[in-house]
This record gives sequence, C-alpha cells and structure tokens, in this order.
Amino acid sequence: MAATEATKAADEAYDVIVLGAGPTGENLADRAHAAGLSAVVVESELVGGECSYWACMPSKALLRPVTARSEARRVPGLKDAADVALDAPAVLAHRDAFTSYWKDDGQVRWLDSLGIDLVRGQGRLAGPRRVVVDGGRVLTARHAVAVCTGSRAVLPGVPGLAEARPWTSRDATSAKSVPGRLVVVGGGVVGVEMATAWRALGASVTLLVRGDGLLPRMEPFAGHLVAESLAEAGVFLRTGVEVREVRREAPGGPVTVLLDSGDEIVADELLIATGRAPRTEDIGLDTVGLAPGSWLDVDDSCRVTGVTGGWLYGVGDVNHRALLTHQGKYQARIAGAAIAARARGVPILESDRWGAHAATADTLAVPQVVFSDPEAASVGLTAAAAEKAGYRTRVVDQDLASVAGASLYADGYRGRARMVVDLDREVLLGATFVGAGVGELLHSATVVVAGEVPIERLWHAVPSYPTISEVWLRLLEAYRG
Repeated sequence: MAATEATKAADEAYDVIVLGAGPTGENLADRAHAAGLSAVVVESELVGGECSYWACMPSKALLRPVTARSEARRVPGLKDAADVALDAPAVLAHRDAFTSYWKDDGQVRWLDSLGIDLVRGQGRLAGPRRVVVDGGRVLTARHAVAVCTGSRAVLPGVPGLAEARPWTSRDATSAKSVPGRLVVVGGGVVGVEMATAWRALGASVTLLVRGDGLLPRMEPFAGHLVAESLAEAGVFLRTGVEVREVRREAPGGPVTVLLDSGDEIVADELLIATGRAPRTEDIGLDTVGLAPGSWLDVDDSCRVTGVTGGWLYGVGDVNHRALLTHQGKYQARIAGAAIAARARGVPILESDRWGAHAATADTLAVPQVVFSDPEAASVGLTAAAAEKAGYRTRVVDQDLASVAGASLYADGYRGRARMVVDLDREVLLGATFVGAGVGELLHSATVVVAGEVPIERLWHAVPSYPTISEVWLRLLEAYRG
C-alpha cells in the first residue's frame, strides 16, 4: 500500500500548478509547458474564464452592432438604410455564439492539444507547493504554484441591495432579454459599455455616477465626449449622486433605487458596476501566511512577496496591477518565463526594466479600449498622472475631426487626440484617442510608449494618407511648432 501511495503521489506531481483557467492561467501554463515544464490547470468553472464567457467576448459582441449602426448612419448612401432599430434577438444570438453558448469544449481541446492537464474543481493551497482539489485530490508543485483566479464584482454595502439581487457584470453580459428600464450604477468601463449596449438594444437607461464624470482613469475629455454621446442616444446621466437604499418587493419584480438627493427611480433591472475584488477568499491563502480574500503583493516577475521559498506567483487581476485581460496574459508570459528560468537556475532579468522577466508595462504602458460610442482608447500615463509622478511634461491636443481620414470615415466625425511628452527625454509617456474606430489606433501608440521612441524618430514614421492615423503627424507638427 505504501508503494501504491508513493506512486500516486509521484503521478500527482507537476513542475507548475496553475489555479484558474482563464486567459491568464491558460497562457501561463502554455509558456511553462513551452519551456519544457509539466503543468496542470485547476478550474472550478469554465475553462476560458471571465473574459470568454462574461466579460470581453460577450460585451464586445453586444457592442459591435451598436457601433456599426452608429457609423453607418453617418456615411452617405447608408444613412437611411441604417436608421432602423437593432434586431435584439439577433444581437443576443450573436453574443451567445461568441461565448460558445457557455460551453468550454473548445478551450479544453486546446489545453489537451498542448499536453497540459486539467483538473476540475476548487483548488486550495495546503501549505508550501501543495494544492488540494475539492478536499480530496492532492497536487504537488516541484517549482511553482501560480494563482490566476481573477476577480469578481463587488456589491457595496447599500441597505437592501443584496436582497434585491441586482445585476453584476456577469448578468449584464449574459441576459437573455432586453429590460424595459435599466439603472446602471458606476461610470467606469463596465457601466459605460453596458449603458451603451442596452440603450441601443431598446432599454430605457439611467446611468448614476458618484463622481463628476465618466471614465475617471482616462483623460477628462474622454469621459466628456462619451457622456455627450450617451445623452444623445437617450441615456439619462446623473453625476454627483449616491444610492442610499434599494428596494425590491418580489423576485423579478420592479426595483426602486433611492438616491441621497431623495429622488426615487423605478426600474426593471439594476446593474451595479462599482468595483472588483480578488477571487482569493477560498483558495487556502491562510495556509501560507497570507490573508484570505486579499490582493496579492508581487514583484515585477509576479512572484508573491513574503512567502518563504519564492514558489508562489500571483498573476492577472489577483495582484491588482492592471485589471485587464491583455495585461493578465502579458503577465502570464512574463511569469511563465521567470518560472522556467528559475527552474533551470539561469539568471533572472527582473532588474532590466524591459527585460524578459519584468512586467514593466503594467506601470508604464498599459493600453485600454472602451468600446463605447465613440470609442475611448489610452495607453501609458494621463497628463495628471504624469505630473503627479514628477515628470516635466508637455501636453499636445489635436481635433481628430480635422484629419482627412476622419472626415471620410463618417460625416460629422467627433473626436480628440492627446499625447503627453516627457520633456527631459523627449519620449511619449501617454496617449489618448476618442472617436469612432480609434481602438485600432492604439497599438501604434502602445509601441511608441513601451519602446520609448524619441520624438525625432517619430517624425520619420510617415502615416498613410488619408487615414485617421494621420493624427500622429498633426500631433508632432503641433509639438514642433
């Protein structure tokens, strides 16, 4: 019996154990496996994670028909044809197809094709390098355990809110029908995108924001332009308000939202989009000296600090560095390379700002697109963030509508571009674009910011005419005077 147990223990040993099979966990396992390490992924829900089924993919599938119709309405020859209501059942069916109907068969096949094992169930740490799945199966890691469990929506402590069973982001992206009246609380990305989508699909939408504007992490003009567009689309936007109480007398019945101003709003559904928390409350952090439910503090290689032996990694949302799918995948590539290097005993390049083992982009070159109408896209530091960080800067703004490519893209094109320049090094610290189609402009800006390309060299990067990308030339001309 002892021999059998020893064999079983050996069979359950892997070089790397990954908790969470979202994009972050999948990519980390892939990078570790590609480096010659054995890997197993433990997942309690669907392989593919939040992004595939409740975030990026379904939300963008809902939004693409919205922006396509909006743009077509501003193109000669299409205006009349595009001035129709969206076919909501068709849009929702399109969304369902992009989530693979909430089935993960394809993602599982991908893991199988790579030779990465999958264990279904709730994985919990049980001391150094040990993971117990659903209280039974025990996995042991030779080199590393990577926590890639992501984050979840948080409900604020408003009286009556939990009992009212409001929508969170998951409900908003997976709803099977269009609510007649929807109240959205929160002016960040989720709030803005879902207000955009459900208003276009026919809901009467009220957007409640505690602050004085939308998209507070971006340049102020981004939130202003998006707010203007939402208002024109018929969204009722109220800023500077807080929800004091929520009432719902019967499940599925109307919900009443009471504001601090004393006003009451009655709706069919209420979406709360005000914050996220790490999904670390039930993964055994206490067995390795960490607080359950906490964000994981990590170094630039995504290795958790304060854990003896340096075997634990926190990658993606759980480390709170940049809560974006593409940044989680980026961190996974960095962490996977670092784990492999440490396993082989080769030097770690974490001290190199842009080396193979340092997730420097998390702090200096994070790109993000808000798929609202118009789109808002940014990378790097805003003007305010750069000033706060102590840089000596110059801000250059440009009206996107003045670019020939924008005029051709749509009649009455509205948009704006900004670049933030570090005057001491003459490189870009950040860039922001707002306007139709600007999401596809962002990667050029990301390359410029991450590559720290000198302004004088950018002068030789000639934009094609007539494209919206010509805004780069206009920004550089304004900078050079």
